[in-house]
Amino acid sequence: MLYRKMPKTGDELSILGFGCMRLPMKDGQIDEERATAQLRGAIDRGVNYVDTAWPYHFGASEPFVGRALKDGYREKVFLATKLPCWLVKTPDDMEKYLNTQLERLETDHIDYYLMHSLGWDTWKKMLEMGITDFMDRIKADGRVRRVGFSFHSAPDEFKPIVDSYNFDFCQIQFNYLDRDFQAGLAGLKYAASKNMGIVIMEPLRGGSLGSAQQPEAVQAVFDTAETKRTPVEWALRWVWNHPEVGVILSGMNEEAHIDENIRIASEAEPLSLTNKELEIMDRAEGEFKKLIKVNCTACEYCLPCPVGVKIPVCFEHYNNMFIFNDPNAALFRYAVQTGEAFAEHPNTGFASQCVQCGECVEKCPQGIDIPTELAEVVKVMEAGDFQGRVAGVRAFARREL
Repeated sequence: MLYRKMPKTGDELSILGFGCMRLPMKDGQIDEERATAQLRGAIDRGVNYVDTAWPYHFGASEPFVGRALKDGYREKVFLATKLPCWLVKTPDDMEKYLNTQLERLETDHIDYYLMHSLGWDTWKKMLEMGITDFMDRIKADGRVRRVGFSFHSAPDEFKPIVDSYNFDFCQIQFNYLDRDFQAGLAGLKYAASKNMGIVIMEPLRGGSLGSAQQPEAVQAVFDTAETKRTPVEWALRWVWNHPEVGVILSGMNEEAHIDENIRIASEAEPLSLTNKELEIMDRAEGEFKKLIKVNCTACEYCLPCPVGVKIPVCFEHYNNMFIFNDPNAALFRYAVQTGEAFAEHPNTGFASQCVQCGECVEKCPQGIDIPTELAEVVKVMEAGDFQGRVAGVRAFARREL
């Protein structure tokens, strides 16, 4: 495992962090035994940064992490979680959430505490409620070691937030498709110029950049490289190639993914890609951008939907119709997942259930007009005898065919 030093703090952090937003599931809940083994196994192999948040797994992630880090594992890691700023209504709420998070995580301190999902409007509201005094206080009393923020807003809102407080670090979305999205490369450089540590989320863009079955045009670009790498390795190495990057967060929920990510994290030095390899990444970016229809990263901030639409699932398979050359697979998987084919009492999540309430639009970090895009999903993914397709996959799941 390689490590990089956070500029202001001197902390030596593993370049691969364990994200606890997409843990393995079983019977609709976190698969505690498997997830604990995965997390502890990664720590045993050198991962020392663990990231969670108040809303992950609808509130179940923080308590899980608290239990998983028992037996001496808490002392081996830098633990990160986030203040849910959108839920803070009064200054007292800041204290309430932090103290509850300490209880959930079964710890007396949080190493890296982020103001979660900031844009300027949210940050302005927090400033008016005295957030800077709160951050000063929790660092002084030892409940929090480092303070930072995660950013999910327009590029021009990033610098004013950085400049408004002496943050130790920030967390931004960054990958070879999202160079100019949200904070982007410009934000990465600016934060680094302020001596801030930088944590990266969505390095694989919700997994789409790491799929073994890449679009033919993208794979053809990768195939021209002298050194052969998997799509995951190309994507992660591109991010780690930037010396400003401290930690990449990966939501690892498959053992094989953990193994691969840790292998790459033991080799990916900054500035190690050649000019030819960087040109390959530029070409791959161009081919991908020709195919993506909806800019969804499956972050799930839009959930829960009031009428149960499985919004990220809808967009995932809709995009796959255009990205990958297997429409039948995309239609089948859309019917399976939105129709909950394997559930005894399915709670369907079809795009056609959308009632255009707009609640999701306000929550979406990517600024997607979700209701409008869901209407397009309906046209493509629910065309023809869709209900018959759903009935068929349910019968298949019950071995009735």
